[in-house]
Amino acid sequence: MRRICAVTVAARFPVSTTTLRRLALANILANVLIVVTGGAVRLTASGLGCPTWPRCTDTSYTSTPEMGLHGAIEFGNRLLTFVVGIVAIAVVVAVLLHRPRRRGLLPLAVAVLLGIPAQAVIGGITVRTNLNPWVVGLHFLASMVVIAVAYALWRRIAEPDGPRVPVVPGPLRTLTVITTVVCVAVLVVGTWVTGSGPHAGDGGAARNGLDPEQLSQIHADGVFLLIGLSVALVFAFRAVGAAGPARAALVLVGVEAGQGVIGYVQYFTNLPALLVGAHMLGSCLVLLATLAVLRSTREHQPAVTPAPGTTTAPGGATEPSVPVPA
Repeated sequence: MRRICAVTVAARFPVSTTTLRRLALANILANVLIVVTGGAVRLTASGLGCPTWPRCTDTSYTSTPEMGLHGAIEFGNRLLTFVVGIVAIAVVVAVLLHRPRRRGLLPLAVAVLLGIPAQAVIGGITVRTNLNPWVVGLHFLASMVVIAVAYALWRRIAEPDGPRVPVVPGPLRTLTVITTVVCVAVLVVGTWVTGSGPHAGDGGAARNGLDPEQLSQIHADGVFLLIGLSVALVFAFRAVGAAGPARAALVLVGVEAGQGVIGYVQYFTNLPALLVGAHMLGSCLVLLATLAVLRSTREHQPAVTPAPGTTTAPGGATEPSVPVPA
């Protein structure tokens, strides 16, 4: 009965692929935006603008005039979480109303939605631990996971329901996976660098106690390795005639180069807040560009519909159907 009702509602209020994909793109942008605004909270030393959680004060869920600009910035970031959640709910509803529904869309949409309250809880732990740098880093990395899932959903919407097949040789797929792992490692080390630096989010917040210069060097070495691998992918994909993956890898190199320039300028200019914020945005873009390369190495093929008078044999092949004697 419930399935019949769902089909009826979807038939009366259909959601097109174009609309669904636009909502999924908004899902990505909203989660990137909350990373940037979360960075603004830390960079303006507003991390404890609301000193408790889930309330902003012991007696109020909202900031008060007495809390000043820091309270308003922190409370504004908390409000944005509801906006991100509304977008995620809209995507789930749109997936349910979309026909024909492609396989795998609903789990991805629900995963993004569940990531929002999970992030809110981590944010609450961040406040209650007085901006512990390791928890702050976890907060950022959890956002990266949500963005990655939101991107997978956006890409999946436009793909057919057939099997995924490789479009480049196995060694190049392995190299792409290695590049993705290095990208993740660079993001993780980046949170350690941040946790050792001056932007703690509040004047009284602790640092992780690691040497910022040594960590910065390790982070820079990881970036050089990532760029080298990405350049290698560009030439390797071109050598095997994989135009799509080659374009994706070239975009990745461009994004990495821009991110690297921002990183070096901010390091040698004593980490101005504006450039640090731009670097956080760049981290999101590097992740998305890396995932685009990884996704480009395999493509979904159109599902094969058996012709009338045929049956599906083991392995997906079709063969003529034979009438069974009565």
